[in-house]
Amino acid sequence: MLRRNLEHPEVKATRYRAHGGGVAHMILDTRHLQTLMFLAHASVAPKQKLIGHRDPMEEIYIIQSGEGLMQVGEEVCEVSPGDAIHIPVGQFHELTNTGDEEFTILVVAGLIPDE
Repeated sequence: MLRRNLEHPEVKATRYRAHGGGVAHMILDTRHLQTLMFLAHASVAPKQKLIGHRDPMEEIYIIQSGEGLMQVGEEVCEVSPGDAIHIPVGQFHELTNTGDEEFTILVVAGLIPDE
């Protein structure tokens, strides 16, 4: 069994600035996973955003806390705790914290497809 949380030394060591407006940690990555690229935790301060971008892998954002707006492609919707948003390979996406509290998510990423 492999057990990790945000206080684990390996997880704390991976802290990075995520897409301009967030802070993220890799909970699990390809060192631990066989069919996924990573599981990350990200937080976004009030009125900040994860700046729009495209990734070469499929992702799922799982909203843990806070309120926000999620854009995937041309579609925009309000998101809140318990929501899971699928982001297809290469699709533009952006997440904005519209609330007054920290916004937190889990990000699950698939492996980059072979070309």
